Amino acid sequence: MNLFEPLKEAIDASLYSPADVTTGSVHVRGSINHKRVMSIIMLALLPCILMALWNSGYQANLTLNQMLAAGQIDVLPGLSDYTSICANLTKGLWIFLPMLIVVMVTQAFWIALFASMRKKSITAGFLVTSVLIVLLMPPTAPLWQVAIATSFGVVIGSEIFGGIGMNFLNPALVAWVFMSLAYPGSTSGDAVWTAVDGYTGATPLAMALSDGTASLAAQGITWQAAFLGTIPGTMGETSALACLFGAVILLVTGIASWRIIVSILIGVVALSATLSMFNPDAMGPAWHLVLGGLAFGTIFLATDHSASAMTVKGQWICGIIIGLLIVTVRVFNPMMPESVGVILLFGSVMAPLVDRLIVNAHIKKRKLRHV
Repeated sequence: MNLFEPLKEAIDASLYSPADVTTGSVHVRGSINHKRVMSIIMLALLPCILMALWNSGYQANLTLNQMLAAGQIDVLPGLSDYTSICANLTKGLWIFLPMLIVVMVTQAFWIALFASMRKKSITAGFLVTSVLIVLLMPPTAPLWQVAIATSFGVVIGSEIFGGIGMNFLNPALVAWVFMSLAYPGSTSGDAVWTAVDGYTGATPLAMALSDGTASLAAQGITWQAAFLGTIPGTMGETSALACLFGAVILLVTGIASWRIIVSILIGVVALSATLSMFNPDAMGPAWHLVLGGLAFGTIFLATDHSASAMTVKGQWICGIIIGLLIVTVRVFNPMMPESVGVILLFGSVMAPLVDRLIVNAHIKKRKLRHV
């Protein structure tokens, strides 16, 4: 196998179906495979992608119009009409596309390198991981930092364990956490949420946790706006509605586990509601569910087969713990309001241990029955 053979096989596998398929009555065949799973996930991500394009352009165009009205700029650049869907999508595409290209090229380099060294072909999932990484990034994240985060996520989160199918961490999640910890100024600063030079503004989540939800009303941010996603934030996480469309697709097709999603929501709602009882000014469950990366992380990252618990009890246990920890870190650690990525990564590391304990408990119970 030559150096470029894995890349050639990856292109063939992505564009064409295999000519030879398994036949015969001795084989068990199913309608689902890894490539089809990745295709369904891409379909589920489509609402978030469209929302990322529109909202990134909308936030930039809205800010430019506000700066023009305040006399901070003299003239608007082209395609700056924030009431135009086409203008918003076009400007959002110019933000989204360069980052996607950088992520895909970086990921392709590392995957092809490891595949060549192992003399193995490249499996499906390449595009899904790239899109997930981009959707988790702020629109102003420097491309060189995104490339480094992608390298770390792909190599440390996947390739050193053997690649797709052998990893127990989601590479997009690892890239997100690395970006948050290594370059916090580029992912949590006041100037990273709107692609306009010289403009600063904190995220609604940071404002709600520091000054209460009343501060959101003062900025004209309603719960409905947060649910629809017409607020500043990373490109793919702002719209809980878009995430819900994706959740329906993943649940109907059986790709995602409803137990993981429901258990995380139970943990979030239970603890945030309890805290609200003792402190009326605390952010309530309704705001927790629509702000930050909770919806996106729960639906697209926590349900990843390679990074979640496999047993039924393990899914419930890990999900509830993740939900409780997300609210705990959000409320009691003001330096890290967006805790979803780190907590989900902790949940991925915890899942194999929880599954092992549950399986051992079942084995012990069965042995006692036969004593």
